[in-house]
Amino acid sequence: MKLLEHVRVLDLGRFITAPLAGQLLGELGADVVKVEAPGAIDPFRAFEGGLYGPHFQSHNRNKRSLALEFGEPEGRAVLRRLIAEADVILLNMRPGAEQKLGLDYESLRQLNPGLVYCSVTGFGASGPYAHRPAFDNVGQALSGWLSMFHQGADPRVPGPPVSDSLTGLYAALGVLAALLERARSGLGRKVEVSMLESLIAFSTEPLGQLSAKGERPGYYGRAALSQSYILTCADGLRIGLHLSSPEKFWRSLVTAVERPDLLSRFPDRASRIAGYDALARELAAVFARRNRADWMAALEAHDVPAAPERLLDELADDEQVRHLGVFHELRHPLRGTILAANRSIRFDGDNRSGFLPPPEFGEHTRDVLAQAGFGQDEIDGLRERGVIGA
Repeated sequence: MKLLEHVRVLDLGRFITAPLAGQLLGELGADVVKVEAPGAIDPFRAFEGGLYGPHFQSHNRNKRSLALEFGEPEGRAVLRRLIAEADVILLNMRPGAEQKLGLDYESLRQLNPGLVYCSVTGFGASGPYAHRPAFDNVGQALSGWLSMFHQGADPRVPGPPVSDSLTGLYAALGVLAALLERARSGLGRKVEVSMLESLIAFSTEPLGQLSAKGERPGYYGRAALSQSYILTCADGLRIGLHLSSPEKFWRSLVTAVERPDLLSRFPDRASRIAGYDALARELAAVFARRNRADWMAALEAHDVPAAPERLLDELADDEQVRHLGVFHELRHPLRGTILAANRSIRFDGDNRSGFLPPPEFGEHTRDVLAQAGFGQDEIDGLRERGVIGA
Protein backbone atom coordinates (compact mmCIF):
# COMPACT_ATOMS: atom_id res chain seq x y z
CA MET A 1 0.00 0.00 0.00
CA LYS A 2 1.78 3.13 -1.27
CA LEU A 3 -0.22 6.15 -0.15
CA LEU A 4 2.48 8.57 -1.37
CA GLU A 5 3.11 6.72 -4.61
CA HIS A 6 3.22 9.86 -6.76
CA VAL A 7 5.34 11.95 -4.38
CA ARG A 8 8.97 12.46 -5.47
CA VAL A 9 11.47 13.19 -2.72
CA LEU A 10 15.11 14.25 -3.05
CA ASP A 11 17.02 13.29 0.08
CA LEU A 12 20.29 15.21 0.39
CA GLY A 13 20.67 14.33 4.05
CA ARG A 14 23.50 12.66 5.92
CA PHE A 15 23.65 10.63 9.13
CA ILE A 16 20.15 10.32 10.71
CA THR A 17 17.67 13.20 10.78
CA ALA A 18 16.89 13.95 7.14
CA PRO A 19 17.63 10.38 5.97
CA LEU A 20 15.20 8.98 8.54
CA ALA A 21 12.54 11.44 7.42
CA GLY A 22 13.11 10.23 3.87
CA GLN A 23 12.89 6.60 4.94
CA LEU A 24 9.59 7.24 6.71
CA LEU A 25 8.19 8.90 3.58
CA GLY A 26 9.49 5.96 1.56
CA GLU A 27 7.67 3.55 3.86
CA LEU A 28 4.49 5.39 2.91
CA GLY A 29 5.24 4.80 -0.75
CA ALA A 30 7.05 7.97 -1.86
CA ASP A 31 9.75 7.71 -4.53
CA VAL A 32 12.77 8.79 -2.49
CA VAL A 33 16.07 9.45 -4.24
CA LYS A 34 19.10 9.72 -2.02
CA VAL A 35 21.53 12.18 -3.60
CA GLU A 36 25.20 11.81 -2.65
CA ALA A 37 28.33 13.31 -4.14
CA PRO A 38 31.03 10.72 -4.95
CA GLY A 39 33.49 12.85 -3.01
CA ALA A 40 31.13 13.38 -0.06
CA ILE A 41 29.03 10.31 0.56
CA ASP A 42 26.83 9.85 3.60
CA PRO A 43 29.40 9.09 6.35
CA PHE A 44 27.15 6.37 7.72
CA ARG A 45 27.91 4.26 4.66
CA ALA A 46 31.46 3.63 5.85
CA PHE A 47 30.97 3.62 9.63
CA GLU A 48 31.94 -0.05 9.87
CA GLY A 49 33.89 -0.48 6.66
CA GLY A 50 32.79 -0.70 3.05
CA LEU A 51 29.94 1.44 1.75
CA TYR A 52 26.98 -0.46 3.17
CA GLY A 53 27.35 -0.22 6.93
CA PRO A 54 24.53 -1.12 9.32
CA HIS A 55 24.03 2.52 10.38
CA PHE A 56 23.44 3.44 6.74
CA GLN A 57 21.07 0.52 6.25
CA SER A 58 19.04 1.56 9.29
CA HIS A 59 18.06 4.95 7.84
CA ASN A 60 17.97 4.44 4.08
CA ARG A 61 15.50 1.71 3.15
CA ASN A 62 13.00 2.32 0.37
CA LYS A 63 15.26 4.71 -1.51
CA ARG A 64 17.07 4.88 -4.82
CA SER A 65 20.62 6.21 -4.99
CA LEU A 66 21.90 8.96 -7.28
CA ALA A 67 25.66 9.64 -7.33
CA LEU A 68 25.99 13.31 -8.35
CA GLU A 69 28.72 15.90 -7.80
CA PHE A 70 26.24 18.65 -6.94
CA GLY A 71 28.97 20.76 -5.35
CA GLU A 72 30.24 21.55 -8.87
CA PRO A 73 28.43 23.83 -11.37
CA GLU A 74 27.48 21.13 -13.87
CA GLY A 75 26.28 18.85 -11.11
CA ARG A 76 24.21 21.65 -9.60
CA ALA A 77 22.60 22.19 -12.99
CA VAL A 78 21.60 18.52 -13.07
CA LEU A 79 20.25 18.74 -9.54
CA ARG A 80 18.21 21.82 -10.38
CA ARG A 81 16.54 19.92 -13.22
CA LEU A 82 15.55 17.23 -10.74
CA ILE A 83 14.37 19.77 -8.17
CA ALA A 84 12.16 21.44 -10.77
CA GLU A 85 10.08 18.26 -10.96
CA ALA A 86 10.34 17.16 -7.32
CA ASP A 87 7.71 17.41 -4.61
CA VAL A 88 10.01 17.42 -1.57
CA ILE A 89 13.64 18.14 -0.80
CA LEU A 90 15.26 17.12 2.51
CA LEU A 91 18.38 18.82 3.85
CA ASN A 92 20.23 18.64 7.15
CA MET A 93 23.19 20.98 7.30
CA ARG A 94 24.35 24.02 9.23
CA PRO A 95 22.57 27.28 8.33
CA GLY A 96 24.33 29.00 5.45
CA ALA A 97 25.72 25.83 3.88
CA GLU A 98 22.67 25.50 1.65
CA GLN A 99 23.26 28.97 0.18
CA LYS A 100 26.81 28.07 -0.82
CA LEU A 101 25.39 25.14 -2.77
CA GLY A 102 22.62 27.18 -4.35
CA LEU A 103 20.06 25.19 -2.38
CA ASP A 104 18.54 27.97 -0.32
CA TYR A 105 14.77 28.11 -0.10
CA GLU A 106 14.27 31.37 -1.99
CA SER A 107 16.23 30.11 -4.99
CA LEU A 108 14.45 26.78 -5.13
CA ARG A 109 11.02 28.32 -4.59
CA GLN A 110 11.55 30.40 -7.72
CA LEU A 111 12.50 27.22 -9.57
CA ASN A 112 9.59 25.14 -8.23
CA PRO A 113 6.82 27.02 -6.37
CA GLY A 114 5.19 23.74 -5.34
CA LEU A 115 8.31 22.37 -3.67
CA VAL A 116 8.09 21.35 -0.01
CA TYR A 117 11.49 22.36 1.31
CA CYS A 118 12.44 20.64 4.57
CA SER A 119 15.46 22.00 6.43
CA VAL A 120 16.72 20.18 9.52
CA THR A 121 19.23 21.90 11.83
CA GLY A 122 20.64 21.39 15.28
CA PHE A 123 19.56 24.66 16.90
CA GLY A 124 17.39 26.44 14.34
CA ALA A 125 18.19 28.74 11.44
CA SER A 126 19.19 31.74 13.58
CA GLY A 127 20.30 32.68 17.05
CA PRO A 128 23.49 32.50 19.10
CA TYR A 129 23.90 28.71 18.66
CA ALA A 130 22.76 28.42 15.05
CA HIS A 131 26.17 27.85 13.51
CA ARG A 132 27.44 25.40 16.11
CA PRO A 133 27.90 21.76 15.07
CA ALA A 134 25.23 19.50 16.51
CA PHE A 135 24.76 15.76 16.83
CA ASP A 136 22.39 13.61 18.86
CA ASN A 137 23.93 13.92 22.31
CA VAL A 138 24.32 17.69 21.92
CA GLY A 139 20.58 17.89 21.33
CA GLN A 140 19.88 15.60 24.28
CA ALA A 141 22.08 17.65 26.60
CA LEU A 142 20.78 21.11 25.67
CA SER A 143 17.10 20.14 25.57
CA GLY A 144 17.08 18.86 29.15
CA TRP A 145 16.38 15.33 27.97
CA LEU A 146 19.69 13.85 29.09
CA SER A 147 19.26 15.26 32.62
CA MET A 148 16.16 13.09 33.01
CA PHE A 149 17.91 9.86 32.02
CA HIS A 150 21.49 10.17 33.24
CA GLN A 151 22.83 10.87 36.70
CA GLY A 152 26.24 10.99 38.31
CA ALA A 153 29.75 11.41 36.98
CA ASP A 154 29.79 8.44 34.59
CA PRO A 155 30.78 10.04 31.24
CA ARG A 156 29.22 7.24 29.22
CA VAL A 157 25.83 7.78 27.59
CA PRO A 158 23.53 4.73 27.26
CA GLY A 159 20.94 3.95 24.66
CA PRO A 160 20.30 4.70 20.99
CA PRO A 161 20.02 8.16 19.40
CA VAL A 162 16.95 10.04 20.60
CA SER A 163 17.09 13.64 19.39
CA ASP A 164 18.19 12.59 15.90
CA SER A 165 15.39 10.07 15.54
CA LEU A 166 12.65 12.26 16.97
CA THR A 167 13.73 15.16 14.77
CA GLY A 168 13.48 12.92 11.71
CA LEU A 169 9.99 11.91 12.79
CA TYR A 170 8.89 15.54 13.25
CA ALA A 171 10.43 16.43 9.88
CA ALA A 172 8.36 13.75 8.15
CA LEU A 173 5.25 15.00 9.96
CA GLY A 174 5.93 18.55 8.81
CA VAL A 175 6.43 17.42 5.21
CA LEU A 176 3.14 15.50 5.23
CA ALA A 177 1.25 18.54 6.54
CA ALA A 178 2.81 20.76 3.85
CA LEU A 179 1.91 18.24 1.14
CA LEU A 180 -1.68 18.16 2.39
CA GLU A 181 -1.91 21.95 2.24
CA ARG A 182 -0.31 21.98 -1.22
CA ALA A 183 -3.06 19.71 -2.49
CA ARG A 184 -5.42 22.67 -1.93
CA SER A 185 -3.18 25.66 -2.61
CA GLY A 186 -0.73 24.31 -5.18
CA LEU A 187 2.10 26.02 -3.30
CA GLY A 188 4.91 24.49 -1.27
CA ARG A 189 6.23 25.46 2.12
CA LYS A 190 9.51 25.85 3.93
CA VAL A 191 9.44 23.28 6.72
CA GLU A 192 12.06 23.91 9.44
CA VAL A 193 12.80 21.44 12.20
CA SER A 194 15.60 21.54 14.78
CA MET A 195 16.88 18.92 17.18
CA LEU A 196 16.62 21.34 20.09
CA GLU A 197 12.97 22.23 19.48
CA SER A 198 11.98 18.65 18.64
CA LEU A 199 13.23 17.15 21.86
CA ILE A 200 11.84 19.98 23.97
CA ALA A 201 8.46 19.52 22.26
CA PHE A 202 8.58 15.79 22.93
CA SER A 203 9.06 16.40 26.66
CA THR A 204 5.39 17.24 27.07
CA GLU A 205 4.77 15.60 30.43
CA PRO A 206 7.86 16.78 32.35
CA LEU A 207 7.38 20.31 31.00
CA GLY A 208 3.72 20.18 32.00
CA GLN A 209 4.69 19.21 35.53
CA LEU A 210 7.29 21.96 35.66
CA SER A 211 4.69 24.51 34.59
CA ALA A 212 2.04 23.29 37.01
CA LYS A 213 4.26 22.76 40.05
CA GLY A 214 7.10 25.18 39.47
CA GLU A 215 9.71 22.49 40.05
CA ARG A 216 11.56 19.89 38.03
CA PRO A 217 10.21 16.32 38.23
CA GLY A 218 12.41 14.03 40.30
CA TYR A 219 14.59 11.45 38.62
CA TYR A 220 12.11 8.68 39.51
CA GLY A 221 9.16 11.02 39.81
CA ARG A 222 7.38 9.84 36.70
CA ALA A 223 7.87 6.18 37.61
CA ALA A 224 6.48 6.85 41.08
CA LEU A 225 3.38 8.57 39.67
CA SER A 226 2.75 5.80 37.15
CA GLN A 227 3.88 3.02 39.52
CA SER A 228 6.36 1.58 37.05
CA TYR A 229 8.94 -1.05 37.97
CA ILE A 230 11.53 -3.28 36.33
CA LEU A 231 11.89 -6.39 38.47
CA THR A 232 14.50 -9.14 38.33
CA CYS A 233 13.30 -12.68 38.86
CA ALA A 234 15.10 -15.70 40.34
CA ASP A 235 16.45 -16.74 36.93
CA GLY A 236 17.93 -13.28 36.28
CA LEU A 237 15.23 -12.37 33.73
CA ARG A 238 13.22 -9.18 34.19
CA ILE A 239 9.59 -8.09 34.09
CA GLY A 240 8.29 -4.58 33.46
CA LEU A 241 5.26 -3.49 35.49
CA HIS A 242 3.15 -0.37 34.99
CA LEU A 243 0.21 -0.23 37.37
CA SER A 244 -0.94 3.30 36.42
CA SER A 245 -3.66 4.92 38.54
CA PRO A 246 -6.65 2.49 38.55
CA GLU A 247 -6.83 0.90 41.99
CA LYS A 248 -7.81 -2.48 40.56
CA PHE A 249 -4.33 -3.07 39.11
CA TRP A 250 -2.66 -2.51 42.48
CA ARG A 251 -5.03 -4.92 44.16
CA SER A 252 -4.53 -7.44 41.36
CA LEU A 253 -0.78 -7.27 41.84
CA VAL A 254 -1.06 -7.78 45.59
CA THR A 255 -3.22 -10.85 44.98
CA ALA A 256 -0.87 -12.22 42.31
CA VAL A 257 2.19 -11.96 44.54
CA GLU A 258 0.27 -13.17 47.61
CA ARG A 259 1.22 -10.22 49.78
CA PRO A 260 -2.03 -8.89 51.33
CA ASP A 261 0.01 -7.04 53.96
CA LEU A 262 1.01 -4.55 51.28
CA LEU A 263 -2.58 -3.29 51.17
CA SER A 264 -2.35 -1.95 54.70
CA ARG A 265 1.19 -0.63 54.29
CA PHE A 266 0.35 1.18 51.05
CA PRO A 267 -3.42 1.73 51.28
CA ASP A 268 -3.83 4.35 48.55
CA ARG A 269 -2.11 5.77 45.50
CA ALA A 270 -0.66 8.72 47.40
CA SER A 271 1.10 6.39 49.84
CA ARG A 272 2.48 4.30 47.00
CA ILE A 273 3.83 7.38 45.27
CA ALA A 274 5.41 8.72 48.46
CA GLY A 275 6.75 5.27 49.31
CA TYR A 276 7.94 4.39 45.81
CA ASP A 277 11.49 3.55 46.90
CA ALA A 278 10.36 1.30 49.74
CA LEU A 279 7.72 -0.40 47.62
CA ALA A 280 10.25 -0.99 44.85
CA ARG A 281 12.52 -2.77 47.33
CA GLU A 282 9.64 -4.90 48.58
CA LEU A 283 8.64 -5.96 45.08
CA ALA A 284 12.25 -6.65 44.13
CA ALA A 285 12.56 -9.07 47.04
CA VAL A 286 9.28 -10.76 46.13
CA PHE A 287 10.09 -11.26 42.44
CA ALA A 288 13.58 -12.57 43.21
CA ARG A 289 12.01 -15.73 44.69
CA ARG A 290 10.52 -17.21 41.52
CA ASN A 291 11.41 -17.53 37.85
CA ARG A 292 10.00 -15.14 35.29
CA ALA A 293 7.73 -17.67 33.58
CA ASP A 294 6.01 -18.42 36.89
CA TRP A 295 5.53 -14.74 37.66
CA MET A 296 4.22 -13.93 34.18
CA ALA A 297 1.63 -16.68 34.47
CA ALA A 298 0.47 -15.30 37.83
CA LEU A 299 0.39 -11.71 36.62
CA GLU A 300 -1.53 -12.58 33.47
CA ALA A 301 -4.03 -14.65 35.46
CA HIS A 302 -4.78 -11.58 37.60
CA ASP A 303 -4.82 -9.05 34.73
CA VAL A 304 -1.78 -7.09 35.91
CA PRO A 305 -0.22 -4.77 33.28
CA ALA A 306 3.14 -6.49 32.79
CA ALA A 307 5.49 -7.75 30.11
CA PRO A 308 8.71 -9.74 30.00
CA GLU A 309 11.70 -7.59 29.17
CA ARG A 310 12.84 -8.55 25.68
CA LEU A 311 16.36 -8.05 24.38
CA LEU A 312 16.62 -6.85 20.80
CA ASP A 313 17.71 -10.25 19.49
CA GLU A 314 14.69 -11.85 21.19
CA LEU A 315 12.03 -9.66 19.62
CA ALA A 316 11.48 -11.71 16.47
CA ASP A 317 10.65 -14.77 18.56
CA ASP A 318 8.03 -13.07 20.74
CA GLU A 319 4.61 -14.52 19.93
CA GLN A 320 2.85 -11.13 19.80
CA VAL A 321 5.56 -9.64 17.60
CA ARG A 322 5.26 -12.64 15.25
CA HIS A 323 1.47 -12.35 15.22
CA LEU A 324 1.63 -8.67 14.23
CA GLY A 325 4.11 -9.33 11.45
CA VAL A 326 6.40 -6.61 12.77
CA PHE A 327 9.49 -7.71 10.87
CA HIS A 328 10.04 -8.28 7.19
CA GLU A 329 12.99 -9.38 5.11
CA LEU A 330 14.39 -7.33 2.23
CA ARG A 331 16.31 -9.20 -0.44
CA HIS A 332 19.35 -7.44 -1.87
CA PRO A 333 20.93 -9.05 -4.95
CA LEU A 334 24.45 -8.51 -3.58
CA ARG A 335 24.04 -8.19 0.19
CA GLY A 336 21.56 -10.97 0.83
CA THR A 337 18.78 -10.75 3.40
CA ILE A 338 18.26 -7.58 5.42
CA LEU A 339 15.88 -7.71 8.39
CA ALA A 340 13.83 -4.60 9.12
CA ALA A 341 10.67 -3.56 10.93
CA ASN A 342 7.53 -2.73 9.02
CA ARG A 343 6.04 0.69 9.60
CA SER A 344 4.13 0.96 12.85
CA ILE A 345 1.15 2.53 11.08
CA ARG A 346 -1.45 0.28 9.49
CA PHE A 347 -3.76 1.41 6.73
CA ASP A 348 -6.82 -0.81 6.41
CA GLY A 349 -4.84 -3.45 8.29
CA ASP A 350 -1.78 -3.20 6.02
CA ASN A 351 1.59 -2.41 7.61
CA ARG A 352 3.85 -3.57 4.79
CA SER A 353 6.64 -1.11 4.11
CA GLY A 354 9.49 -3.16 2.66
CA PHE A 355 9.61 -2.04 -0.95
CA LEU A 356 13.33 -1.49 -1.56
CA PRO A 357 16.48 -2.50 0.35
CA PRO A 358 18.98 0.24 1.20
CA PRO A 359 20.69 1.21 -2.08
CA GLU A 360 24.26 0.70 -3.11
CA PHE A 361 26.03 3.99 -3.78
CA GLY A 362 24.91 5.27 -7.19
CA GLU A 363 22.91 2.12 -7.85
CA HIS A 364 20.06 3.94 -9.60
CA THR A 365 21.89 6.91 -11.11
CA ARG A 366 21.10 6.13 -14.73
CA ASP A 367 17.49 5.17 -14.04
CA VAL A 368 16.82 8.34 -12.04
CA LEU A 369 18.27 10.60 -14.71
CA ALA A 370 16.53 8.75 -17.55
CA GLN A 371 13.18 9.10 -15.79
CA ALA A 372 13.90 12.82 -15.37
CA GLY A 373 14.24 13.21 -19.14
CA PHE A 374 18.00 12.94 -19.60
CA GLY A 375 18.98 11.22 -22.84
CA GLN A 376 21.39 8.30 -22.93
CA ASP A 377 24.10 10.34 -24.66
CA GLU A 378 23.67 13.10 -22.10
CA ILE A 379 23.99 10.61 -19.24
CA ASP A 380 27.09 9.06 -20.79
CA GLY A 381 28.65 12.50 -21.15
CA LEU A 382 27.96 13.31 -17.51
CA ARG A 383 29.58 10.03 -16.54
CA GLU A 384 32.66 10.67 -18.66
CA ARG A 385 33.13 14.12 -17.14
CA GLY A 386 32.83 12.80 -13.60
CA VAL A 387 29.60 14.65 -12.86
CA ILE A 388 27.83 11.42 -11.95
CA GLY A 389 29.16 8.19 -10.53
CA ALA A 390 28.34 4.52 -10.82
